Amino acid sequence: MAISDSSRQYLIPSFLYSSSSAKSFSLEKWLHTDHNSNIEVPSPSSSKSHFIVPAPSEPGKIEMYSPAFYAACTVGGILSCGLTHMAVTPLDLVKCNMQIDPAKYKSISSGFGVLLKEQGLRGFFRGWVPTLLGYSAQGACKFGFYEFFKKYYSDIVGPKYAAKYKTLIYLAGSASAEVIADIALCPFEAVKVRVQTQPGFARGLSDGLPKFVKSEGVLGLYKGLVPLWGRQIPYTMMKFASFETIVELIYKHAIPTPKDQCSKPLQLGVSFAGGYVAGVLCAIVSHPADNLVSFLNNAKGATVGDAVKKLGLWGLFTRGLPLRIVMIGTLTGAQWGIYDAFKVFVGLPTTGGVAPAAAPDAATLAKV
Repeated sequence: MAISDSSRQYLIPSFLYSSSSAKSFSLEKWLHTDHNSNIEVPSPSSSKSHFIVPAPSEPGKIEMYSPAFYAACTVGGILSCGLTHMAVTPLDLVKCNMQIDPAKYKSISSGFGVLLKEQGLRGFFRGWVPTLLGYSAQGACKFGFYEFFKKYYSDIVGPKYAAKYKTLIYLAGSASAEVIADIALCPFEAVKVRVQTQPGFARGLSDGLPKFVKSEGVLGLYKGLVPLWGRQIPYTMMKFASFETIVELIYKHAIPTPKDQCSKPLQLGVSFAGGYVAGVLCAIVSHPADNLVSFLNNAKGATVGDAVKKLGLWGLFTRGLPLRIVMIGTLTGAQWGIYDAFKVFVGLPTTGGVAPAAAPDAATLAKV
């Protein structure tokens, strides 16, 4: 028996939906009415349609896919990645040490205990400067270039195939962006891991970077680039593609109100929830490569074969994984929340939730 749309059961209570849709409609109608003749003037945006996301035409707002749009996405990426990674520096510090010295750092709780005993409270934030700068640079490239490549690849294949194969567009766009982002991150990541896992090596970036270069040369900063790509590219592909899919499903099946009629707090809540679930999937997919990056950046002259031999395949996939799931899930949820909050702040729509509209085929156009 067919079920009407009106009888569908949704997962989110109705009191969370925006109740301003009717009011906003009346206000829009009033704004576009000639009050001298009582004739309603059509809205300028009513006759326009754009692929994927409509470009705002109101004065003072940023036009979609303009240079200002990509600049805003870049700044949002800096804030979302730089601040969140810096905030979880203590968790990252324990994780890296568990990966490098599992005999000493046997568990999460004992790892914090060892750090507190040996280095005090200040030790929990060792390496925060390369973390902040490195992941700010990575976030700028990751989010800015993702938005660029998503639009670029969509334009190449055209509206019909972009709508049909939208997940492939998300995967290709995020992978392309991450290749660039990791080149920016890699030197900072190398110094960060060395500072965090070798007490006494350096206090931070200012003295750690020259010492690292003197020991291993400038190219040594990029020794971990290939493993970093192996960790970050699958991670980012999962992060963006799963987020876009999850958010679209939430708006389609859990919320009966169209996205543009939902309140901004609800939209940002959806962004955080979608980001958290995506983060858990990211952590699982990218964890073996994360172990490799930590091992290679800690030991001078180490190879991938050395890492596999010492850690074993099981250890490569599981060592430090529970902590990383918690860390990356929270991190990714917060990143999407901050990124979309910044987009809302500058007048842009939140990410995801609107499936690309397929262009009508020739047969359909001929009938019209």
